[in-house]
Amino acid sequence: MSKVLVVEDDLGIQKQLKWGLSDYKLVFASTRSEAIAAARRFEPAVITLDLGLPPDPDNATEGLKTLQELLSLLPHSKVIVITGNDDKAIALQCIEHGAHDFYEKPIDIDILKVMISRAMKVAQLEVENERLKENSLDEHGFIGVSPKVAEIRRMVEKIANTEIRTLILGESGTGKEVIARAIHQRGERVDKPFVAINCASIPENLLESELFGFEKGAFTGAHKTTIGKIEQANGGTLFLDEIGDMPFGLQAKLLRFLQESVIERIGGRREITVDVKVICATHQDLTQMMQEKRFRDDLYYRVSEIVIHSPALREREEDVILLAKFFLDQYIGDKKTKIQGFTEDALQSLLAYPWPGNIRELQNKIKSALIMCDGKQLTESDLMMPSAEQEVSINLRKIREEAEKSAISKALVLSEGNVTHTAQLLGVARPTLYSLMEKYELSAQLES
Repeated sequence: MSKVLVVEDDLGIQKQLKWGLSDYKLVFASTRSEAIAAARRFEPAVITLDLGLPPDPDNATEGLKTLQELLSLLPHSKVIVITGNDDKAIALQCIEHGAHDFYEKPIDIDILKVMISRAMKVAQLEVENERLKENSLDEHGFIGVSPKVAEIRRMVEKIANTEIRTLILGESGTGKEVIARAIHQRGERVDKPFVAINCASIPENLLESELFGFEKGAFTGAHKTTIGKIEQANGGTLFLDEIGDMPFGLQAKLLRFLQESVIERIGGRREITVDVKVICATHQDLTQMMQEKRFRDDLYYRVSEIVIHSPALREREEDVILLAKFFLDQYIGDKKTKIQGFTEDALQSLLAYPWPGNIRELQNKIKSALIMCDGKQLTESDLMMPSAEQEVSINLRKIREEAEKSAISKALVLSEGNVTHTAQLLGVARPTLYSLMEKYELSAQLES
């Protein structure tokens, strides 16, 4: 049953509302301090607030202060201001300060019920929208709520409109190109080309011509002049994936391009000026490669003006299920299918697995499981996952107890051991707080 906080000092109106709003769990408060305490404790989605509160019920001063504190504490709650006949101007002022709606006395229960129902639906829609924003693909192309993904989002925003050369480090399959494309899409070069080349996938003898292009007749088979990837990216962004696999001899030519912003095609004698933003990525340990003289120190410092670490999937466990559901929805699309989700054993196996192949491996698992699935949900068997040797460490009771103990400890410190103040900060009754303190063996300097 949805909670509604009723801030009203008139006992007669309280009884009227209690009888008329029986579809909701009502919490009553008669003063500003009671309202704030109840808001902390119950976090209601909807609040009705009479502006005329003690100690000065004939004016709106106390009601306005209460509104401000309630919205500061619960900015997403919907406050319906209840006014007297002469309070319309103040009611409009309340709307400007964040109140959801206002209603003029005398109270008609049927009308107020409609207003509360509408406010409740708006609050629920906002919560759902926020959940979808957190759990869905965002404008950067990232999926996830883990701290490491949040840090990458922050770095992308800061890097996007600069010309700083970025090096993205991370294991294969972690989404390094997604990060590179996000930097390009958020920057001023978004309308220009984004050209990607994988230095590990092209044979050594062809990589130079792929990058720099060649003139007609430069070698056997060069029947026409062909521009390379660097020229193709002119004005935009060049993404050099797996730069750690670039042949050592070719690294010197790339370095000259980075230093002088000019290239020469193979077989050509003319310098060509190019303007590109360069982003590189690799799964290799470039520091170790420099020590072994397999990667040039000067090139490393040219391409790594700022470094982004793309985390392995095992380092962002919070995102595994979100990614799995996203890929499932992506592959199903608008197709008519009976498959609706995952069984509990499938989810447990997804969480328990270390994912050495990272996001790419997870994506492939979901794709193949759809082919194998005969029921309405993907199972552990469909995913062909190795059975977890032990249950995934997600003990909700233990997590909740640790969070409770930490919150109580912090509140006791903030209130200097005053139990009444601590209970108010936590939004619980004093007997409840005493019980929790005993449970977690916490002590406090009790008030006299």
